[in-house]
Parts: sequence; structure tokens; C-alpha cells
Amino acid sequence: MEIKVEQKAKVTIITPIGEIDAQTVGEFTAILNQQLNAGQNQLIADLSRVNFMSSAGLRALLGTLKETRRSGGDFRLAAIQDNVRQVLDMTGFSGILKVFPTVDATVASFGD
Repeated sequence: MEIKVEQKAKVTIITPIGEIDAQTVGEFTAILNQQLNAGQNQLIADLSRVNFMSSAGLRALLGTLKETRRSGGDFRLAAIQDNVRQVLDMTGFSGILKVFPTVDATVASFGD
């Protein structure tokens, strides 16, 4: 799995590429934790290039959401592919996490 990290204003965008499953979730979680430990608490997961997410990936999303909110920030999702959105919808995660159609819309949702 490849993971890109970029900064836009005060928001950190994490873009995983490929599948988030039991084999790759450790790397994904490590990057998320690295950002949290660096004091970044406004995080976006750009899921436009994720074609599969297992329950391990869902746990990573939920854990990150809890940590960002605990530190006064938030964790939001952007540009989710349809098959991943179905998983989020079926599990109720789309009602827990804020989801936006594009990265730019997600960045804008944080305000200034």
C-alpha cells in the first residue's frame, strides 16, 4: 500500500492507495498515529483510491475519529468509492463520520 500525506492550510490529508485490510491496516494506522502525535488533529482520509476496506480499516477510522475529537479536532472522509461507501453505509459508519464528495469540499468544511 502506498500512502500520501499532504498539508492544506491547517488540515492534513492522508491518501491511501489500494486496499485497507488486515495486511495493510498497520501501515495506515501508523501514518494516522504519526500525524496525531505530531499535533495534527484536523485530518482527512481521501479514500478516492481505496477500492476495498475490511473491518480492520473501519476500526482504524473509528479509532482516529475518537483521537482527533479527544484532542479538539475532527477526522473526515473524502471522495469515497461506491463499494467502500456501501460498507460504510451498511455498518452505520457513514452516520458517525462526516463524508464529503471531494477533498476540496472536505478541507473547506473545517473553515479557517
